[in-house]
Amino acid sequence: MRKDTQLILAGKGVSTPEMEKVAESERLPLDIVRSEVASGRAVIPANLHHAGLAPIAIGRRFRTKINANIGNSAVSSCPSAEVEKLKTALKYGADTVMDLSTGGNICEIRAAIIAESRVPVGTVPIYEALSLVDDPMDLTAELLLEVVERQARQGVDYMTIHAGLLKEHVPLAKKRKLGIVSRGGAVTAKWMAAHDRQNPFHEEFDALLDICLEHDVTLSLGDGLRPGCLADASDAAQFAELDAIGDLVRRCRAAGVQVMVEGPGHVPLDQVAMNMEREREVCDDAPFYILGPVVADCAPGYDHITSAIGGALGAFHGASMLCYVTPKEHLGLPNAEDVRNGVVAFKIAAHAADVALGRPGARERDDAISDARAAFDWERQMELALDPDRARDLRSEAIAERYDLEKRECNPDDDFCSMCGPKFCSMKISAEIPGPSTMDADE
Repeated sequence: MRKDTQLILAGKGVSTPEMEKVAESERLPLDIVRSEVASGRAVIPANLHHAGLAPIAIGRRFRTKINANIGNSAVSSCPSAEVEKLKTALKYGADTVMDLSTGGNICEIRAAIIAESRVPVGTVPIYEALSLVDDPMDLTAELLLEVVERQARQGVDYMTIHAGLLKEHVPLAKKRKLGIVSRGGAVTAKWMAAHDRQNPFHEEFDALLDICLEHDVTLSLGDGLRPGCLADASDAAQFAELDAIGDLVRRCRAAGVQVMVEGPGHVPLDQVAMNMEREREVCDDAPFYILGPVVADCAPGYDHITSAIGGALGAFHGASMLCYVTPKEHLGLPNAEDVRNGVVAFKIAAHAADVALGRPGARERDDAISDARAAFDWERQMELALDPDRARDLRSEAIAERYDLEKRECNPDDDFCSMCGPKFCSMKISAEIPGPSTMDADE
């Protein structure tokens, strides 16, 4: 078992088995992986106690990763339902999952998820801490650290901690249209106001670092003051917290603890690039893990689309990991189908950014599916699709519609689709156009 964190070992010039696996999967030289981890520009979330983990790297030099949030609420879901969501998320390509359970059976659900997950698992420890008190104002620093320690020993790979939200930032957030939309951020802000004290995670940050150091837990410094609507984007509250997070990033690295930064919520399209650049400058290029960003507030039911648009742009401008949003965002607890839709939407966003950034091998899938389309190889197209099941369903539906309309046997291997039909298929017509050598010969 490793004795030091990935960050410490990389700084010593040691290549861990996790770094070697990352180098292989990313098609990058091992020394680049080790250098990025050593500098803190990348993290490899890999708790010492998470058996069966397939390690990944999160950083600007690597393929854009996506996270899927699962977990129950106080009014919905159970362990088996959350494991089903986990399996759905993994099937469709999530690189990490976060257990955001806030209802009953939190420890049981987390244990089941860690045992079943081959990808890194994240949590928000304050959620479990809140479940252990009758009144959120009864939270204590001791309880918060106790929960962090328990989750670290259980095998959680990274934890969202809202340690950058300070008492002096709260009045800035009170000026907003939507105030504080982060659950952990809102509770922390109210606790500080009720007790007239500083953020307990900020006060006990050194103790938090000691726990993370022992188990190699990656800290994900949460954006408790992320904007919850376009009107609140890029305001004084958001950037004051980001400045405090930048200081915490440097403390993490000095302690040998891996760290990434979260942000920024709802942001208009024209402000996305600026937000990515500001985080890079303020937080010394720590990996940026972004929620969306959601670029329109008026599309409930379609927020997996509004946020994937922002996510693609954010990744192109430097974000390292995208936190998916499902169609249920702002409406309710997502089910397995919502998880599927959210994961696929964000796989598209991440892939689009990777292609544009020239990541090694990123466009191979696109070129291969283009070849399959040119050859009317329908099955190969399905295999290469980001969601093969959905592609097959739609293809089958189209064939069934043709059968009903034409009252004849349909061939699933037709060299045209029902959009164009046999006479108007552009690719078929294009293939029949004589090539330059043939035309020259005729002349």
